[in-house]
Amino acid sequence: MASRPDNNWIMRRRFVLGCFMLLAAGLLVRAVQLQVFQHDFLRGQGDQRHQRTVAIPAHRGDLTDRHGEPLAISTPIHSVTGIPEDLLDARDRIAEIASVIGVSADALLQRVEKAASRQSEFVYLARHVNPDVADAVRSLRVPGLSLMREYRRYYPTGNASAHVVGFTDIDDRGREGMEMAYEDWLSGKPGLRRVVRDLNGRQIEGIGTLREAEPGRDLALSIDKQLQFFADRALTEAIEEHKAESASMVVLDVVTGEVLAMANYPSYNPNRVSERTGAKQRNRSITDVFEPGSTMKPFTIAAALMSGKFQTDDIVYTSPGAYRIGKYEVRDTSDYGWLDLGGIIKKSSNVGVSKVATQLEPTQMWSVFDQLGFGHPTGSAFPGEVAGYFNHPTLWHHVEQATLSYGYGISVSALQLARAYAAIANDGVMPQISFVKVGTAPEGEQVMPREIAAQLRVMLEAAVSDEGTGKFARIPGYRVAGKTGTSHRAQQGGYAEDRYVSVFAGFAPASNPRFAAVVVVHDPTGGQHYGGQVAAPVFSSVMANTLRLQDIEPDNVATERLRAESTDKAPVLKLQEGDAS
Repeated sequence: MASRPDNNWIMRRRFVLGCFMLLAAGLLVRAVQLQVFQHDFLRGQGDQRHQRTVAIPAHRGDLTDRHGEPLAISTPIHSVTGIPEDLLDARDRIAEIASVIGVSADALLQRVEKAASRQSEFVYLARHVNPDVADAVRSLRVPGLSLMREYRRYYPTGNASAHVVGFTDIDDRGREGMEMAYEDWLSGKPGLRRVVRDLNGRQIEGIGTLREAEPGRDLALSIDKQLQFFADRALTEAIEEHKAESASMVVLDVVTGEVLAMANYPSYNPNRVSERTGAKQRNRSITDVFEPGSTMKPFTIAAALMSGKFQTDDIVYTSPGAYRIGKYEVRDTSDYGWLDLGGIIKKSSNVGVSKVATQLEPTQMWSVFDQLGFGHPTGSAFPGEVAGYFNHPTLWHHVEQATLSYGYGISVSALQLARAYAAIANDGVMPQISFVKVGTAPEGEQVMPREIAAQLRVMLEAAVSDEGTGKFARIPGYRVAGKTGTSHRAQQGGYAEDRYVSVFAGFAPASNPRFAAVVVVHDPTGGQHYGGQVAAPVFSSVMANTLRLQDIEPDNVATERLRAESTDKAPVLKLQEGDAS
């Protein structure tokens, strides 16, 4: 007969069953709590660890020259990124990551910890890395470590067009030049998408796009890439030959106002971040001003003709080559005797132009200079453009009207001077400056009568003849008009006797002007310093290439043929030292 279980055994059995029932009840309660009451919170925590909102980089618009040749393009590149919390969980591998991307382990750990303390979901570890670094990062397989695709700007023309094009920063935002001026046009709008990543931070699934990326728009600039190279090379050669400090050159279409070339020395390579510093990156053609010397004389003569007090055949007595105004004396380098207005331009007579200027009302002269844009920005919208310096006549010193007539007491930029000469070339209509290629030329401003502009063109063409100061600006087969200028550089307390600014401003072909250009060379120390010696040959070289590239027919073939037939060899051109102003 079987024995009955004792009471102890029954109590133990009931206790064990009770424990299991309590455990089951606890599990049931916990399950209800997790699945019902904490479902949204826990799902969010899981998503935070495996789902990420990733930016879709937008392609920046390209910059091209007027013929569609690339000046600035965007190329894809990778940056190294990380999830701070995940990287801290794998801090024992921080040293490996640091070694691959080329930073110290301590600095990298501090960056990650700082990002984590701000509760950032994302931190850059290295920007724009080389492909071999990107491959090494992939092979590490560190949780939270990943690569992000971005774009880096590349500038095919390097130094040649750096000052016009400018550059972008590491975040692809324009920081200089046209990259900065047209930032809103060129920059796209990044998109957003949700992705799922595995424990190693690799993307394993795309959930969906929250916002599509909008690429930036391309922009065709007005400059000609080939002409830009010619201008850059010509300035470099002039700097080397004349041992100068710096130089600038501007080439304009006189009708449309388009900047076909703008070069400066020294320059920099925008592809190298280390070179984007200091004076090299300054666009001197727009940001720097200088006293233009005798290149202002044509505008003084324009004021004289517009006043009605002078005619082109009026003559002025310049002997003995000096003219005293109070305690000041204006001098020429030679005694030119009697000169008509054209002769004053041709011989670059300071005495002659001063005597003309002092017979004008100050407001008459100021009004013409003001209309030609001196003392005002050109309206190009280029970053950093300056207005120059030009006083109102109520502030003029008693000798200032005379010195202004030959380019002292006024400061201009190379672009301002080029635009004023373009007005003479364009029948007195001053064009609107544009760094962007234009279709239909915008209407310019009539700043002087057509007939006076025509008279000035004749005078300026004579200044480039064999007897003029600008003979080295001549171009075989073409008629050229222009004016030299040489000024002493200002310094504290006055002017430096042995430091100069050499200038040439002109246009071609003179029979039907299409292009105007200005060359400015600062501090030539190689033995020559006159504008006709230093700047005029640069003008000749670059303008010749401009006419060739634009397929402009020669307008002076007969004269060149006669000159060639009159001698067995090319004539030796000696500078007339009439341009010492």
